[in-house]
Amino acid sequence: MLRVPRHLFVPESYRDAAYADGARPIGHDQTISQPYIVALMTQLAAPAPEKRALDIGTGSGYQAAVLAELVEQVYSIEIVCPLAAEAADRLESLRYDNVTVRCGDGYQGWEEHAPFDIIIVAAAPDHVPQPLVDQLAPGGRMVIPVGDLYQELLLIEKRDDGTTEQQTVVPVRFVPMTGQAEE
Repeated sequence: MLRVPRHLFVPESYRDAAYADGARPIGHDQTISQPYIVALMTQLAAPAPEKRALDIGTGSGYQAAVLAELVEQVYSIEIVCPLAAEAADRLESLRYDNVTVRCGDGYQGWEEHAPFDIIIVAAAPDHVPQPLVDQLAPGGRMVIPVGDLYQELLLIEKRDDGTTEQQTVVPVRFVPMTGQAEE
């Protein structure tokens, strides 16, 4: 995380507080997660240089940049198209060549690039989306906030036989997942 210039992922008016441990608005009613949560989610995902990651809820691109420092390839999906375009431009200008960003509904994942060793979700659905479980590689780990008013951060690990094990980590507060998650 020390290699990623967090201040470049927040609006200029919030740059003085970019490294404070709190969420910050990034426009379009979205936020950049607090550094502690980004660090916790990244640690739980157990990144390694040979792994491929799916980042759901690109926002400003900060989590994708953190992952890009630690894994081979990052695919990142943002449902708010202007944020996706801004994040893609920002990541490209910072030379994160191993990140691909697209605008789309993260609930469905990114099937054409699956399976993923890591899936990190930065928006809370009220249940774990089955398409994301399906796109998790055997031995893979998904970190996802789940819930409505009360949310919990879950760690889901897929075993080699395709079954999953779920662990509740901490209570959290994320923006709700939109798109198909709302149906």
